[in-house]
Amino acid sequence: MSQPPDPSIDLAKILIAHSNSLRDQSLGGLLAPTPQAAPPQPGLGALGIFAAQHAPAPAPGLGLGALSIFAAQQTPASVPGLGLLDGLPLASIMATNALNAPTAADRKWIHLIARFEAFLGNLRLTPNQFTDGQKKFAGVVSCLNNAYYGHNSSTANAFFIGSWAKDTQVRPPRDVDLYFVLPYEVYVRYEGYASSLNKQSALLQEVKGKLAATYGATEIRGDGPVVLAGFWSYDLEIVPAFKLQEDRAYWVCDTKNGGSYMTTKPLHEVDHIRWADGRTSGNARNLVRMLKAWQAECSVPIKSFYLELLAIEFLDQSEWKNNDLFYYDWICRDFFKWMIGKAGSFVIAPGTYQTLWLGDGWKSRAESAYGRALKACEQETKNRMTEAGDEWQKIFGADIPRYV
Repeated sequence: MSQPPDPSIDLAKILIAHSNSLRDQSLGGLLAPTPQAAPPQPGLGALGIFAAQHAPAPAPGLGLGALSIFAAQQTPASVPGLGLLDGLPLASIMATNALNAPTAADRKWIHLIARFEAFLGNLRLTPNQFTDGQKKFAGVVSCLNNAYYGHNSSTANAFFIGSWAKDTQVRPPRDVDLYFVLPYEVYVRYEGYASSLNKQSALLQEVKGKLAATYGATEIRGDGPVVLAGFWSYDLEIVPAFKLQEDRAYWVCDTKNGGSYMTTKPLHEVDHIRWADGRTSGNARNLVRMLKAWQAECSVPIKSFYLELLAIEFLDQSEWKNNDLFYYDWICRDFFKWMIGKAGSFVIAPGTYQTLWLGDGWKSRAESAYGRALKACEQETKNRMTEAGDEWQKIFGADIPRYV
């Protein structure tokens, strides 16, 4: 025989749901200062509204407690879809809650949306900066196409990688990264050289020379798998590559230990963050941009790519992953707490599935950021605009505003 439901369990569930809904109620107050009646929904709010609507006007001299008891007495023993009522205490609590809804004076977190909206706006490239980066890309690609393919196309045989491909660029501008796909004949030519020659290093020097012929006044050097062209506004990192038959795979130069080629799949990285952004309501890219601001402000010794992979992994398990700007304080706070636990572990590169060790040199900075985020969240709850702003700026710098 089935056992009757335990009313204490139902009560616990409802109180937890009520606690979690307080922030949503505050957001509702911010977005709609004049509350309008809404259809009852299953759960705490619906039951509170039901009790309030079915209770008569209070008799003269009766206080809130009397009204809530009266409403409870007039409420049916059960309401379809609610599965909660079976006694006076629970109904009484819900009727009281309905009559004690937050007022304008009770609203919390009133500065959050404006603060993080301004922060993200400050991180985005200006139209002039974006255009400048595209022009630098076009110029370098045209130069290399002329040298290796005999035409001046500014787009053929090349594509953005890194933040410019993933739409995670931040201000002030950082590097513009691109792959330039060399003809197969170039690979064959270098394979014919003596085995004692570091072919990959020699290839980078050749590409460097082609660029230097056009950009004589620009500092150009070969370093690792890239040729770096240092312009006044941007550094361009050009990766000479050979396309492989494998799905969107490329060989790039590794000059260490006598030289070799290593397989890369940069477009799989682009897919990885695009898909993550889609399943987190646009929060993945935003979190990556904010973490880059933290990295720059606090000199965090970790690669941006690793932060990107950590941000995606964190959001996939976060209960706030699909929430909007109103929850960004909690998203930041919870990320730093979670990141601390990743010290000494690893992330996996999309496409190649290479294990990337994180180390722990950044751990103390993550701990500091978490402590400051805790303080900032507390101040945001109390609507202390400047105090919260001071704590956020210790993490992210001046791009997150103190005043909103």
